[in-house]
Amino acid sequence: MIRIERDSLGEFSIPKNAYYGIHALRAKKNFSVTGQPPHRELIWAMAIVKKACAWVNREIGMLEDNKADSILKACDELAVGNLDGQIIVDALSGGAGTTLNMNINEVIANKALEFMGFEKGSYDVIHPLFHMNLNQSTNDVFPTAVKTAIVRLLREFADEIALLQGEFQKKEKEYAKILKVGRTELQDAVPVTVGQEFSAWAEALNRDWWRLNKALERVRQVNLGGTAVGTGLNCPKIFIDMAIEKLREFTGLPLAKAENLFEATQNTDTFSEVSGYLKTLASNLIKIASDLRFLSSGPQAGIGELRLPAVQVGSSIMPGKVNPVIPEMVTQVGIKVIASDHAVSFACSMGNLELNPFLPLVAHELIGSLKMLKSCSTLFRERCISGITVDEARCRELFDKSSCIITAFSPYLGYETCAEIYKEAVSKGRKVEEILIERGFFTKEEIESITQPQELTTPGFAGIKYLRRLLK
Repeated sequence: MIRIERDSLGEFSIPKNAYYGIHALRAKKNFSVTGQPPHRELIWAMAIVKKACAWVNREIGMLEDNKADSILKACDELAVGNLDGQIIVDALSGGAGTTLNMNINEVIANKALEFMGFEKGSYDVIHPLFHMNLNQSTNDVFPTAVKTAIVRLLREFADEIALLQGEFQKKEKEYAKILKVGRTELQDAVPVTVGQEFSAWAEALNRDWWRLNKALERVRQVNLGGTAVGTGLNCPKIFIDMAIEKLREFTGLPLAKAENLFEATQNTDTFSEVSGYLKTLASNLIKIASDLRFLSSGPQAGIGELRLPAVQVGSSIMPGKVNPVIPEMVTQVGIKVIASDHAVSFACSMGNLELNPFLPLVAHELIGSLKMLKSCSTLFRERCISGITVDEARCRELFDKSSCIITAFSPYLGYETCAEIYKEAVSKGRKVEEILIERGFFTKEEIESITQPQELTTPGFAGIKYLRRLLK
């Protein structure tokens, strides 16, 4: 069973029970490239934008009550996912978002017609363009929907980053007094505590949380009502403020009217800015994951200071092997996000005059990155960070084998003398403390004063309050 639909280019046979129409079917034939539909979050946002517009059009007397009521119900059906199978356009369709806008218009219109008791395709009653696109253009609806989806995801992701940071802070407090070897360029450096290492990771995530909220402030400004190029042609002025206010009410998100609708329609640098923040966050996650893999390496023949939770068997041939699979997953997600940032930045730079036609790519990559990062961060927290334990004996073993404490004695003995003692300790496998006592530089009690964990891991000269007389 089919129905015939027509547009200015000709006609198509549409399955009779399909909610999509000729515009969506043309797009499906033209743009079947990725095999991926638009993200669910974007479909939700488009449905809510359409709902806000329909509500305002009814309020200002441009849409009859019975039609508006049916359209509002249809928007709700699409928003919750009941009509997702009818969104048939590819994520990377051409047309600056027009193909998705058309598909959405057709699906909502036909669902509304069904609610009113009419057959699908009865466009003389509710038309996908006239009624569904009333006082709108793809060029204000689509960017507004993209920003709405991003704002929602940014808020959710910022909350998850705060939880991840909190998990690191718990470990910071738990392991604040365990002394270990600090390393620079993968070589022994100076003493640190395990807690300090966790604190550094937590602080990096704190900056990421701040950046996400900064990005939120910029991207929440939408151009709804600007229509084709931001001038608002064919849109009553009253519609603009009312539609954005209703969109804010329907979503619960802090959306606001852009100060310059014309500028907001043609420029996409806010998306590039958000992507840049995500890239920075991804870089931090990769660094943290790399550190965890390094510090948990072995465990017998590596560093093995940290123990990561064993979440799955690590080898099909080596019995008992367990790999750091969660940090490896985090690293791969980070790499993907960094790659996506290149795509977003390039696409944002490719806008021409009053419009950027490559916003579908920007939307797909940004929303995808946010979704991946949020899921990745949750798994990182739940499946790895919360279960990390410290092998205190291993930390002490490596610390005792290392000569890293020699730096604490340089204010008393000078750089050259300490370098000589360090060389002897390393070449002969002796402890620095033994050589210092043997040479008569310090007593055992004085060395203990200098090598207290608090003295070695805080600003100032270690042990100076006890040994000021020795300072040269």
